[in-house]
Amino acid sequence: MSEWWTYRPVDFLMFAPRTYWRLFELQNAAWWPWQVPLGLLALCLAVGLWRGGPRTLRLGMAGLAIAWAFVAWSFLWQRYAPINWAAAHLAWAFAAQALGLLALAASGALRPSGSATRRRSGAALLLWAALAHPALAWMFGRPWTQAEVIGLAPDPTVIATLGALLCADAHARGARALLWAVRAGALATCLVSAATLTVMGSAQAGVLLAAALVMVVALWRTR
Repeated sequence: MSEWWTYRPVDFLMFAPRTYWRLFELQNAAWWPWQVPLGLLALCLAVGLWRGGPRTLRLGMAGLAIAWAFVAWSFLWQRYAPINWAAAHLAWAFAAQALGLLALAASGALRPSGSATRRRSGAALLLWAALAHPALAWMFGRPWTQAEVIGLAPDPTVIATLGALLCADAHARGARALLWAVRAGALATCLVSAATLTVMGSAQAGVLLAAALVMVVALWRTR
C-alpha cells in the first residue's frame, strides 16, 4: 500500500499526449473543409450576440446544440473513447448539454442580456473560440493539422458556448433554471477538460480556466 504514495496523476493517464493531439488531426482530415464555414458561423454569431438580436440568440443556441451533439458522436464517442474509457461518459454529458441548449433555443422566454459587460465578454469568448483557439496548435509547437476547431473539437465548442450563455437571460422561472443548469454544465465540462490537460502537462489548461473565470466574473459583476 505504501507504493500508492509514489504515484502521480500522470501515472493514471491511459494515453500519451501525442496520441491525444493526433485525434484532432484525424478529426480534421475526416471533416475537411467544414472548418471554414464553422468558423465563419461562429464569427457571425459573435457579431449578432453583441448587437443583442433575440433571433440570433435562439439560432445560436440551436446551432451550439448541434455542435455539442456532433462533437459527442464524432469526436468523443468515435475517437476519444477508444483510448479513454471516461470519454464515453463525457459523450453522454455532451449529449445532455445539447438537449439543454436545444430546449433553450425553443424557449420563448429566452432574451438577450441587457448588460453590455456580459455581451462584450461573451463576444470575446466566441471570437477566441473561432479565431484564436485553433492557433494554439501552432503556438505550442504542433502542426496546423491538429488545430482544434469549434464544432469539431470539444474545447473551442465549450468556450463558444460559455460566451453565448453569457449573452442570454430568461424572464420565466423555468427558463431561468434551465439557463443556469446549462451554464453549470458548460462550466463543469470546461473544468474537466482543464484537469485533463493539466495531467497531460499542457499549458493549454490555463485557457480553459481563463474562459471559465471570465464567465464567472462577468456573471458575478452583473448579478
